[in-house]
This record gives sequence, C-alpha cells and structure tokens, in this order.
Amino acid sequence: MVVSTDVYRPAAREQLAQVARATGTPCWPGTGTDKPLEIVRGAVREAKLSANDVILVDTAGRLHIDAELMNELQMLKRELNPTEILFVADAMIGQDAVRSAGEFHKQLGITGVVLTKLDGDARGGAALSIRKVSGAPVKFVGIGEKYDALEPFYPDRIVSRILGMGDVLGLIEKAEKHIDEKKARELERKLRENDFTLEDFRDQLRQIKKMGSLEQLMGMLPKVGPFANLPKNTEIDEKRLTSVEAIINSMTAAERADDRLIDGKRRKRIARGSGTSVQEVNQVLKQYADMRRMMKQYGSYAKTKMRGLGKFAGMKPPPGLAGEK
Repeated sequence: MVVSTDVYRPAAREQLAQVARATGTPCWPGTGTDKPLEIVRGAVREAKLSANDVILVDTAGRLHIDAELMNELQMLKRELNPTEILFVADAMIGQDAVRSAGEFHKQLGITGVVLTKLDGDARGGAALSIRKVSGAPVKFVGIGEKYDALEPFYPDRIVSRILGMGDVLGLIEKAEKHIDEKKARELERKLRENDFTLEDFRDQLRQIKKMGSLEQLMGMLPKVGPFANLPKNTEIDEKRLTSVEAIINSMTAAERADDRLIDGKRRKRIARGSGTSVQEVNQVLKQYADMRRMMKQYGSYAKTKMRGLGKFAGMKPPPGLAGEK
C-alpha cells in the first residue's frame, strides 16, 4: 500500500493516487486530515485490515536546512520504525544532492538512495559521492518521468556512463524487450536481398519509438570509436518520428512497396493526407533512399539503425556515421 504525507504541495496526494491506480497498487487517501502523523496511522490500520504487508510512505520534498520539516520526518520515523528510509536525489543537482544526503543521513540514518533524472545530461557522478558520505547504497535509478522508468542500480553501468562509455548493456536490454525477434529476422533477410521497403522503414521507426526517447537512446551510446563525434546536448525533435510515420501511412500499399511510383502528383496527395508539406514528403523519401543505400553498403542492421536515428529526429549526423569522408 502507498500513502502520501505531502500535505504542502497542491494535488501531491492525488498525483500519487493516479500512479497507484495505473499500477494496480492500493493507496490510502488520508482524506479528512492534513496532519502527516494521523495520515500514516490511518494507513497502518487500513493495511492491517486489508492484509497489505508493505507500506510505502511518500513524504514531502524538503531541504535539509528546513528544521520544521526535518522534525516531521523524525516524528514519522519514531511512529513507523521503517525497515527502509530511501533518499530520493536529483542527479542533475550534482554536489548539492551530496551535501543534502549527508545531512539527511546524520539526522535520519538513510538505508538507500534513489537517483532520478539519469535520462538527462547528468552522468551520475553524484551516486559515487552520495555513497561515500552516507554509506548507503544506490538501490534504484529513474530514467524517465513515468512509473515504469525505474530500474535497479548497476554500478558498472554508472562507471561506464561517467567515463563516456555509454550503457551498451542497457541498450541491448531495451532492444531485447521491445524489438520483435521474428520481425528482426525478416528484416535481416530483406537487407540481404535488398528488399527494404517504406513499410519496413515505418516498422523500424515504430520499434525505435517503443524503446524510449531518442535522446535517452543516444545517451546510451559509447562516446568512443564511431560514436566519438556525436553532438553533445543536442535537442532531438521527437515529433519528427510521428510526422515521418504519418507521411508513410498516407501512402498506398503499392507506393510503400515501390517508392518509384511516387511522382509529383502523388507527393502532393501524400502531403495533404498527412498534414505536412511536399518538401517534408521529399525529405522522408530522401532519408529512406539514404538509409536503404547505407544498409545495402554495410549490410548491418544494428549499425545502420543507429546511423539513421539522428537523421529521423532532425539531427545532423556526425562525420563518419552517414558515409561522409
């Protein structure tokens, strides 16, 4: 069962209730009171009656210098005698999070850390420092905004990230989870036979979208070898993939099977049907032709897919990834 004692931030308890509903987890609303201690007492009573053996208490975010809120935490600790006290740290804050973790540990004795926003630019160096000052292990990392973007912490992956080596194992796991093995084999056959169509192109875009944000995927690539020149802090237009898919969906089955059928008149029709411009249709056809040519040249599905990611999202591919010399 989950319960929120955040009575300060507007709609904080309702936000937790929505996440609980989405995950099928019981949630104690604590309605009728705005006193954290009364809320948790009611949650404990309800948990016993409904045979829930674990209670996750979500407390209000606070700074370690806020004496009143820190006293509130100590009061909740005495009441609950919790098995775990998890400190949630924002990886983007860096060393400020380290100082805060040290103070929280002195006053409460934290047993673990959850490091969030690792899908951004932060490399995770704060994880090492927090571990040093508190002695508490990092148990989970947040790699997105939704509830399903929480993963167990793997120290070797953070070290790889700090050293600019990316998270190749994480990328492989995402591929294994989201990419249809049967379709992958079929694509491999089509590449060997040079039979890669616009429909296949669209299917690959869908597979990539399932794996997560492009910015996150690009961040998992090692910054060595052929990926050493990947642009840093590049904003990737996620909507570009949706636009490309809409353009391909506006084509007929015959056009998707043979792009040579798409003349000027058909391009105008496709643009109207997809809510885009003829210029955008031309760009998609050019990108498809480039991708097909690269696939034919290199014959490697994995390499060419990563080469294509930047183009599809409006990024300029770095030298060496798109055949430039």
